[in-house]
Amino acid sequence: MSRRTFLARPLAAWAALVVAGCAGGATGRATGAPDVRGLAIPGEAEIAAREQTADQQVLHALNRVAFGPRPGDEARVRAMGVDRWIALQLEPSRIPDAAGEAVDAAFPLLALPTERLLAEHPPNAVARRLLAEARARPAFRDSMARAMATGAPLPLSRRDSLAALGVARGAQVVGRALVSARVARAVASERQLEAVLTDFWLNHFNVHAGKGNAMRHWLVAYERDAIRPHVLGKFRTLLGAVAHSPAMLFYLDNVQSVADSGRPRLVPPAMARRIEAAAMRGALRRAPAMAALPDSARAALAGQLRQRRRGLNENYARELLELHTLGVDGGYTQRDVGEAARILTGWSVERPYEAARFRFNPLVHDAGEKTVLGTRFPAGRGVDEGERLLDLLARHPSTARHVATKLARRFVSDTPPAALVERAAATFTRTDGDLRETMRTILASPEFFSRAAWRAKVKSPFEVVTSAMRALGASIDTTPRAAAAVARLGQPIFGHQAPNGWPETGEAWVNTGAILNRINFGMALAAGQLPSARPRAWPAWDSLATEPRDRQVDGVVRRLLGGDVSADMRAILVSGDHPFMARARAAADSVPDADDATATDDRTPGAPSMRPPGRRARARGAGAGVAAPENGLAQVLGLALGSPEFQRR
Repeated sequence: MSRRTFLARPLAAWAALVVAGCAGGATGRATGAPDVRGLAIPGEAEIAAREQTADQQVLHALNRVAFGPRPGDEARVRAMGVDRWIALQLEPSRIPDAAGEAVDAAFPLLALPTERLLAEHPPNAVARRLLAEARARPAFRDSMARAMATGAPLPLSRRDSLAALGVARGAQVVGRALVSARVARAVASERQLEAVLTDFWLNHFNVHAGKGNAMRHWLVAYERDAIRPHVLGKFRTLLGAVAHSPAMLFYLDNVQSVADSGRPRLVPPAMARRIEAAAMRGALRRAPAMAALPDSARAALAGQLRQRRRGLNENYARELLELHTLGVDGGYTQRDVGEAARILTGWSVERPYEAARFRFNPLVHDAGEKTVLGTRFPAGRGVDEGERLLDLLARHPSTARHVATKLARRFVSDTPPAALVERAAATFTRTDGDLRETMRTILASPEFFSRAAWRAKVKSPFEVVTSAMRALGASIDTTPRAAAAVARLGQPIFGHQAPNGWPETGEAWVNTGAILNRINFGMALAAGQLPSARPRAWPAWDSLATEPRDRQVDGVVRRLLGGDVSADMRAILVSGDHPFMARARAAADSVPDADDATATDDRTPGAPSMRPPGRRARARGAGAGVAAPENGLAQVLGLALGSPEFQRR
C-alpha cells in the first residue's frame, strides 16, 4: 500500500488498524527492597516454549499485568526476570509502595469512615437548613409541606436555590477525590496488578455513581474496603464484602425488597405490624424534616414510605446470579432468581445518610422455605440464609467458569482459549475460589505469552489515559483533569449506568469518533494539557530534543512503542503529516481552552471536561497536539500516543 493511499483512507480504516492488530488481596505495607524469596515461577521448559521473544514478554507483561511501562520499567523487569516480576506482583504485600502511600496522603478525604464522610460533607446540607427555618416560618413551612405532599417544585427563593447549588458543588469534592485518586493510584502505585484487578473487579461488580445523592460517599468505602483488599484473596470473601456494601444494596434496590404480603416473617405478623408502626411514628416525631410538616402532609409521606417498602424486588438477586457469579448461561431459572430474592429480603442499610452500615432487618425478611439451584433452604434461618446462598454461588462450577472466562478475557484475549478457561476454572474450584492462584494459572500459561496474545487487546479509555501518563513518567495528579480525560474518551469512572459494567472487548471502544478522540488526547497530552504529565519532564526529552527528526522518531518508537511500529506509522511520525490532523485542529477550534474549562461533565462525578487545546494554547505553540515551532519532539510524542500501536496492549 502506498503512503498516499494510507493517508487518504477514511477514519474508519484507521480504526480498523486498532481492531485488526498492529505488528506481528493482599494488605499490609512493605518497606525497603521487595521481598523476592520463595516466589513461585514457571520451570525452564515452560519458559523456553513460549512464542513471544524475551523482549516482547517484558513489554507484554507490563501492558497486561500493569497499566503500561514507565520510563525504565522495561530494564528493571528484564533485570529481575519477567516471571519473578509477575510472581512478585501476585504478592503485593511484599512490594514497597511509597508512591501508593503518597496517593493516599494526597486524598485524606478517602480515608475517612463513611459516617464521618457523610457528616463532614453532607449531600443534603441546604435541605437541613431549610427544614430548620421552616419550623420558625409558618408560611414557608406550609408551602414546603404542600410541595412535598403533592410533588410540586419546592418554593425556594433565588438565594436558597443558589445556596443549594453551591452546597451541591461543595459536596462534589467527594466525587472529585474518588475519581482522581482512582487514576492517580493506577498511574503511580508499584502494586500494579492489584491496581489492574481493582479496576477489573469494580467493573465486574459495577455500581453507578449517579444512583442517589449519597452514592459517591458510599463508593469511597466500596472501593477501599469491599473491593481493593480482596482482589487476590478468596472469591467468597470478595462476594460477601460486595453483598454487605451499602453501595451495592442501594444500587440494585435490595434496600427496597421486603417479603410479599402474606409471606411468613421471623416475628408474628401482628407484632411486625405493631413494631413497624411504632418505628414509623418515632421516625416521624424525631426527624426534623417531618416535624416541620402539618399532620396531613406527614400522613401522606408516611403512606408513601410504606407503599415504597412493600413487595419483593429481584434486581440484586438477578444480577447476583447473572453477572456476579453463575453467568447468563449458568444454569439458573427465573424461579431461582425469585427464591434468591426472597432469601435476601431484609439485607439492608442502617441509617444510610448517617452511618451507612449493613443491617439485617428481620421484620421484612421472608422466613419461609426456599429452594435455589436444587438446594433447600429451611424456613426461619434469617440472615444465615443469605450467607449460605453466597456460599452456594461462590462454589458453583458455573461461577468458576464465569470468573475464569472474564479474567482470561481481560488478561489474554477477547475470545479466550477454551483450554485456558478450563484450567483456570479448575484452579478456582480446587483452591476454593483463590483468586491469586487462578491469576497465577492465567499469567503463567503458554496462552498468555502466545504470539496470538501479543498486542491483541484494545485499550479501554481508562487504560489509554493511565498508560500514556505512565509512559511520560507522570507525577501524582491531585486534580480531576486525568479522570475527565477518561470520561471524554467514553468511560467515565463509576459512570456506567447498567450493572453489566464497561465492555472488556475491543470492538466496543473502536469507532470513528472514538479513534479521533484518542488521537486528540495524545496530542493534548503532548501539548502539556495534563499538569502532572509534562512532555519536557519526560526523561528522554533532553537527549532527543536537539536530534534530527528521524532520530527523534527512532527514540520515541523505541521508548514508547517497544521499537515495533509499522512502516506507514513511522512515515507519519517522520513527516508529521497525519491523515486526521486537520480534523483534530478543527475540533480544537470548536471548544474552549482546557485551561478555562469549568463545566462539569455529567458522566464523571465532579470532574471538569478535558478538551483539546484551543486557540490560546496554539498561540503558545501547542495547538491540536502540534509542538512548539522550536522543537518537533512534542508532535512526535503526540502522534505516537495516538498511534494504533500504542492503543493496543
